[in-house]
Amino acid sequence: MVKIDPKARDLVSCRTTVNKHRSIGIFYGENPLQTPFSLLLLEMSLVILLSRLVRFLLKPLRQPRVVSDVIGGIIVGPTVLGRSRTFARKMFSDEGSFLVHNLGVLGFIYFLFISGVKMDLSMLKGSGRKHVMIAVCGAITPLVSVTLVALLFRTRLDHELEKGSSIWGVAASMSITAFPVLYPILREQNLLSSEIGRMALSVSIITDALGITFVIAFEAAKQGESRSKAALWHLVSLFGFIGFTTTVVRRAMTWVIRRTPEGKPVAQVYIIFILLGVMVMAFLSDFFGAAIANGPLWLGLAIPDGPPLGATIVDKCETIMMELFMPFAYASVGLYVDLFSLSDYWSALSPLFIMVITGFAAKLLSTLLTAHFLEMPFRDSLTLSLIMSFRGQVEYLLYLHWVDLKVLSPFSPFSFLSMVRLPGFTLMVLLSTVLTAVATPLVSTLYNPTRPYMVNKRRTIQHTAPNAELHLVACIHDQENVAWLINLLEVSNPTLSSPVVVYALRLVELLGRASPIFIDHEKHEKQYGENTSYATVHSALKLYQETRGDYVRIHPFTAVSPRRSMYQDICELALVNKASLIILPFHAEGIDINGNISHMVNSCILAHAPCSVAILVDKGPQRNQCVTRSFRASSRHFAVLFLGGADAREALAYADRMAGNPDVSLTVVRFLTENYERDDGLEKKLDDGLVTWFWVKNEANEQVIYKEVVVRNGEETVSAIQAMNNDAYDLWIMGRKHGINPVLLEGLSNWSENQELGVIGDYIASMDFSSTASVLVLQQQVLRGQRMPASHSIC
Repeated sequence: MVKIDPKARDLVSCRTTVNKHRSIGIFYGENPLQTPFSLLLLEMSLVILLSRLVRFLLKPLRQPRVVSDVIGGIIVGPTVLGRSRTFARKMFSDEGSFLVHNLGVLGFIYFLFISGVKMDLSMLKGSGRKHVMIAVCGAITPLVSVTLVALLFRTRLDHELEKGSSIWGVAASMSITAFPVLYPILREQNLLSSEIGRMALSVSIITDALGITFVIAFEAAKQGESRSKAALWHLVSLFGFIGFTTTVVRRAMTWVIRRTPEGKPVAQVYIIFILLGVMVMAFLSDFFGAAIANGPLWLGLAIPDGPPLGATIVDKCETIMMELFMPFAYASVGLYVDLFSLSDYWSALSPLFIMVITGFAAKLLSTLLTAHFLEMPFRDSLTLSLIMSFRGQVEYLLYLHWVDLKVLSPFSPFSFLSMVRLPGFTLMVLLSTVLTAVATPLVSTLYNPTRPYMVNKRRTIQHTAPNAELHLVACIHDQENVAWLINLLEVSNPTLSSPVVVYALRLVELLGRASPIFIDHEKHEKQYGENTSYATVHSALKLYQETRGDYVRIHPFTAVSPRRSMYQDICELALVNKASLIILPFHAEGIDINGNISHMVNSCILAHAPCSVAILVDKGPQRNQCVTRSFRASSRHFAVLFLGGADAREALAYADRMAGNPDVSLTVVRFLTENYERDDGLEKKLDDGLVTWFWVKNEANEQVIYKEVVVRNGEETVSAIQAMNNDAYDLWIMGRKHGINPVLLEGLSNWSENQELGVIGDYIASMDFSSTASVLVLQQQVLRGQRMPASHSIC
């Protein structure tokens, strides 16, 4: 017989303990849900499927993943499915709740560790005055506002909330914008490389630095409530712990990087020890009385971001962490959220509600007014203030920590069936989720990162003055692209009166870090000059520039960004430097790992470029040697396929520039329909004008040949092109698609696989067209108001 002390205040529950770890099967009369492992498998399936389903349903509403996942967690809790006593008893009994809660904490631990690995603390040094002022004002204003409101309503607050340490904790949480929350939402919204996205990341790192200070003060105040010496020892041990992490651990990680040969992956044994170290750091944080996830976050910060170590850790851990453990983290939050409890406790919750709303409003307004005062446009200032109001994983973990510390209300990991309600926790989670759910689609509506690229001024080769500098942006994915770039510059006929200015942009996919990097190598040569991956490409370009003297000037850049937002760096560089042409490499599918990246980048550039675009296809299994052989021959023979329209006119204008090179022979073939069938009057008039100008200019040039071919459909167009395919040409030049008479392409639309090349460009670039010559496809600049909407899923 068990004797229970009647004076005991804590809830006492009696339950049957199941010692079996695995069920022998339902056909033997056993319930698999009574064994912990079988129950874990079913819970795992339910939680992951629910989070996926909610994410799918909310995707059209532009909701970030954190919102849909936490709603999925709330669904399994007492608000929806948990209202059924049978479901709660079977699925989330004491053992079930225990498993979900602990796996959820493990998910939060590794989430903050990975976030720490991705953070680039060097952004603190590079932060400008504007960033610092926005961060400080956006943090101090809500801190002061919430504290004043709390003091005003202090007599109505809960016994634990009215304590000074609790008020400080709530006020501090309202002032912080956590980088681990901001980064994934900006990545989903494809804003990482945008001007607002970069600023928001920089500001959030500064607020995180302030936030860590606020949290340490809160933890110390809580420790000191029982004994003042406890707060002192807490601070001493905490700073010692942080010092050990930033010195010893950081040096150990640097040693691991030095031990790793360049271009080789980090040894598996080091990764295993680091992942084990995450749990050790979590234990030490809990041991010293800090929030359990602090240690893993500091460990992540001690690991240098990016390749090789940071990228390897993120690559090996992020998927299993986000897809397996984080759903349990959201479920552990949802198990303690009971929306029906709010009405019963509203009178006691109203002061907390006012504090939170005051904090949100103060954060929003202070960021908005500060940014606008610093001469940011109002629309951008409002967008930034909404982004800085995002709430998510860090806040949810913090609220769980508050419940552990009884800041909100008594908490037990087995409270689900006994229905111990947590209305304060529910309120905080609800308000944070609603704020993020409302702010995210507003950001998408207010801010379009491609808006600055929509210009009205002509930036094309056709409209560039003959004796003016030609500004080009050339994109380079790898070292192989350098050869075709140099060869294309050679045939572009740079002269003293019309030199070519090239902005060579090396594109590197962002791996193992959160913040995109844009490097101007002329300004940061000392910082990045020794990096072999950058130096090889730019040394080759520098050597070529020295051989060409004043004819060619090359300015090297590197953009390290996510593949979805690479186009923003390219368009921004072209816009700022008033480029007339962006040159992109094309990788046929299956050629190399850059294929998928180039297809995505090319499609987005074609949709948003502030100038004309050229795509160069280097054909064949020996494509590198092909371009070298084709372009470096003593005499080069190029063919221009003029099918009409703006893109064809741009192609002819570029070919006319090449015709000035004495080593280039040019054959221009214009395709016309019989009796000018279905010709657009305006387009034909513009075509006739340019063709006449071109022929009058080059009539005396024996190396230029002009022909006209009349066809009745797409089949005859292809036949005429095939008749030209006699290995006499080194480069095929053509327009992409705009303005082409549909009769010329009739019956060919089903042949096109690569939309960025257009129908004819794709045919000539394909293996069906047995030519080893390279292909250059041009699209003339599309002015503001003439653009077709790009696919939202791609760009």
